[in-house]
Amino acid sequence: MKILRLAPLALCLAVGAASAEEVVSGLPPIDRILVDKSDRSMELFSEGQPVHRIDGIQLGDAPEGHKQFEGDERTPEGRYVIDWGNEASSYHLSLHISYPNAADEAFAASQGRSAGGMIMIHGQPNGLAVGRIPGDWTDGCIAVSNDEIELLWGSVPNGTEIEILP
Repeated sequence: MKILRLAPLALCLAVGAASAEEVVSGLPPIDRILVDKSDRSMELFSEGQPVHRIDGIQLGDAPEGHKQFEGDERTPEGRYVIDWGNEASSYHLSLHISYPNAADEAFAASQGRSAGGMIMIHGQPNGLAVGRIPGDWTDGCIAVSNDEIELLWGSVPNGTEIEILP
């Protein structure tokens, strides 16, 4: 479960923030994430307005096409939600994407295969001294820098819609 460190109301008022989450992350609460795989970008929205862009996102080892099966190393495409976070993951924080949905599961089952799961937005591997692993390297997740996942962690609540475009 994702836990936010909340700032006291007095601090929110002093810095002019709308909420404690904004004090922690520097962003207002995010209610929509738009990922463009071909552009390697992630746009964050609050109340319908873009408020932050992350460039240089990293995808699965086979980045083109929609994830269909466990082990295909593709990143899903479509509409999902962020449904939980893991602060003790193998990567610097992680936010779970609700893949697979019923259609994903049905397609994989029709082929006698598993759709897979555990697709996350996460930081870099724990133990990586500094920087980022180059290129696309995940098993289908979306990787960002450790600073960027900390920003997301503090501003993306459970239930946030995420749309992943090809």
